[in-house]
Parts: sequence; C-alpha cells; structure tokens
Amino acid sequence: MSTGTTTMTTAGGPGGPAAVPAKGLRAGILDLGDSVMLGLASTAPVYSLAATLGLIVAVNGNYTPLILLLGFVPVLFIAFAFRELNSAMPDCGTTFIWARRAFGPWAGWLGGWGVALAGVVVLANLAQVAGQYLWLLIGDGSLAGNSLVVTATGVLFIVFMTFVNYRGIRLGEHVQRVLTYVQYLSLGIFAMAIIFRIAGAVPGAAPGQAFDLEWFNPAGAFADPGAVVHGALLALFIYWGWDTCLAVNEETENPATTPGRGAVISALVLVAIYVSVALLVMMYATVGTEGIGLGNEANQNDVFLAMKDVVLGPWGWLIVVAVLASVLSSTQTTILPTARGTLSMGVHGAVPRRFGEVHPRNQTPGYSTQVMGAAAVAYYVLMSFLSENLLADSISSISLFIAFYYALTGFACVWYFRATLRGSVRNFWFRGVMPLLGALMLTAAFFISAVQMRDPDYGDTQIFGVGGAFISGVLLLGLGVALAAVCRFTPSTRGYFLQDHPAAGAPLQVRP
Repeated sequence: MSTGTTTMTTAGGPGGPAAVPAKGLRAGILDLGDSVMLGLASTAPVYSLAATLGLIVAVNGNYTPLILLLGFVPVLFIAFAFRELNSAMPDCGTTFIWARRAFGPWAGWLGGWGVALAGVVVLANLAQVAGQYLWLLIGDGSLAGNSLVVTATGVLFIVFMTFVNYRGIRLGEHVQRVLTYVQYLSLGIFAMAIIFRIAGAVPGAAPGQAFDLEWFNPAGAFADPGAVVHGALLALFIYWGWDTCLAVNEETENPATTPGRGAVISALVLVAIYVSVALLVMMYATVGTEGIGLGNEANQNDVFLAMKDVVLGPWGWLIVVAVLASVLSSTQTTILPTARGTLSMGVHGAVPRRFGEVHPRNQTPGYSTQVMGAAAVAYYVLMSFLSENLLADSISSISLFIAFYYALTGFACVWYFRATLRGSVRNFWFRGVMPLLGALMLTAAFFISAVQMRDPDYGDTQIFGVGGAFISGVLLLGLGVALAAVCRFTPSTRGYFLQDHPAAGAPLQVRP
C-alpha cells in the first residue's frame, strides 16, 4: 500500500474539497444494504436488548418504551454529525481524522484512542458471552459455568473473527449476512410466538398486560427524574455500534454519501426493533417481580433466557442461537472499525507506520487487524485471570469511552462546519443544533456515569474505596494520554503532532 501523497478527493468541506489519502482498501465493494447490515450487526441488538431490558425495567417499570426513545435522541443527533462529517471527509479514521481537522492533533489522537479502546474492551465482553452461550447449547449446559472453558472458547471466537476480517471485506460480509439472517429469523420466531400467546391463540398462555399509552407519558415518567436519567443512560449505550458503517466508508459505494445514510437508517431501524420487541415482551411477561416478569432480579441479566422455554417450549434453544449469532456478528463488526481507525492513524503518522499497511492481496488493514485481535485476546485473558468481577466492571466502563468519542465527534462537527451554519436551514440544524445538543447530552452522560461509577457499591469490585468500573475507566483513558505523549516525542510519530493545524476544509498533509 502507499502512504504517500496519493489522495482521493471529495467535496464537502466548508473551505473547499477535502483530500483523503488512498490507503489501498478495496473500494466500492459494499452497497447501502451492506452498510446498514454492518451498522445493525455491530450493536448486537438481540443480545443488547436481552441483557439490558430487565435493568431498565427495574428502574423505570412500565415507562421503559419511553426511556428507550429518550436514550435514542442523542444517538440520532450524533448520527447526523457522523453523516455530515463523512460527507466532507470519508476517511476510515472517522473520529480520529475529524477531531484532528477540527481541534488539532491531540484531540484527533485521543478520539482515535477512544474508538480503539471501546472496541478492545467490548470484545472481551462479547467473547465471554459467546463462550457461555455456545456451551449452553451443548449437553446439559453445565460447561457454561466453567470459566476456563468459557475463556478458551471466547479466545477462539476472537481469533476466528480476526482471521475473517484479515482475509477480506467480502468474506466478512458473507459471514455477517449468515449471522444476521440467523439472529433475526430466530428473533422473529420468538416475537411471533409472543404475539400468538398475547392474542390467545395458544392455550394456557400467561395473561400478561394490555398495551397502555401511559407507557409513553413523559409527565408520568418524569415524576422521578433520577430514574429517567438512570434509565436513559442504560438505554443510550445499547445503541452503540451503528457507526461501524462509517469506518468502512472507503470500501463503500459513494463513500461521501452512502455510509452516512447507512448510519442514520441503521440507527432508526434499531430504535424500531428495541421499542417494538420491548413492548411485546412487556405485554406478555409484564414488569412484575415474579416468574418471568421483567422486574424479577433473577431475570435481569438476560430476560430472553428466562422466557425462552415458556414462550417457545422445546424450541427455546432458538433464542439462545439468536443471542449467540448476535454476539458473534458484533465480534466481527467490532474488529472492523478498530482496525480501520488505527490504519488511518498509521497512514497519517499518529502511530507507527506499520499500522498503516494494507495487505496487498486481501486489501484489508493486515497489521492493524492482527494487533486489534491480539490486544482483545490479551485484555480478555488478563482480566479473566485477575478477576471475573473486575472484568465485568471494566466492561461497564465502556460507557465512558463511547460518550467521550461520540461527544467529541458532535463538537467537531459544529466547529468544523461553523462557517456554513448560516448558509441554510438544513446546515443550521444538521451541522449545528443537533450535533451540539447530542454532544452536550453525551458530555452530561459521561460525567453522570463517572459519578455513578465512583460509588463503591457500583458494580462488583472496589479499589481504594472507589468503584472498580470508575478506576478501570480512568486508568484506560489515562493510558491513552500517556501513549499520545510517547508518540509526541517518538521520532517516527512526532511529525504528526508538529504539523500545522489545518484550516477547516484544507487537506491534511500526509508525509511520504
């Protein structure tokens, strides 16, 4: 691949066309449908809903559907920021390159670190869940409780998905399509079974509860503002992942427009899935604290697992398959943006040049993909060895990383396009007001989450009287600052930090 001055140019910047280095990726291989599929798959919607719905119900009860909508608002606003910035700079580095153009090299480097960090940490969670669910399907399911077996299985899943991504975007797209079909077919069967039971077509079905418009009443929900904030924070982060389709922008048809459309479409589809499935499950299982009720603490870790046998009978294993397929598809699509983010950082000289290498035959970020897979395996094994509780708390800290780089992207959008905001009503709203509001909401979410995590009773561990999730989050974000400082003074990467800050719309200079 070339890391010289070869560029592909796209219009869209306020000061003229923006130059994007040609990195050697396989251009134009993905269409809008592929882009939307990747955005949906990366969120692991079946698993996200199964693992989070009970937690939201425990805080907000019947107002859960409204909370899911409220949590979506900042996500939609940031999706518009991603779309607008991508229209000007369709670079696979996304937040890294956009923050660099708006605020300078340090902001760009830390934005890239936030994307990579969230990806590596969540891969540990996905590997853990995938290992558990695979062994739930085999034999009597007892091996799902064996930490050594589950960890080894999770490592194999990360290695396999790293290999799939290394071999090529088309192979990855084929694997993704199969996993997507499996999870949505299984979820569709599960939803239809609930509908039949609610309609009384199945003898002996639970009475459930009737749909009530009060579930969407803000006045009722905000009778307890603290509960709304808590629930909205939980809901906010189950939408994370749709931005994967922006990270493959250089491999998508019409890179300046298609990925942005895919991001917005996938975000809208996600909220439709979450709210509609949540309504069905609430109507059938209720929010009660007994049996399969969503308020039952025994069900909070996975409400679908608690309901599967009641809803599907001997076919209950289908929902286990759906969650497993959801987690595996997310494992693959999480490696995609992390590898492409560090690829862009390597091309622009922010990290060692080897990260910017593209495999000449596979046309994938060969070295970056391998490093991201290895980092995820190392993190997962280390944290599992130290403490499964500490692993769980470090995974909880992901919300800090997501809020950080999403908010940074929103602010970057407003600042980068500041000269064009008065040019039209569209620019004012989509490049200014909505990205700014989304960024402010996510900044608030960052600090509220941090305060909650400081509580020693938060999560499963304490370190020096402070919640383990907070310590994990602060240490990992601080590691990014330390690594940026190292790169600032390392001969091979300090040139990135010494470049003149480009004016909005001016191309970044890429050193040969």
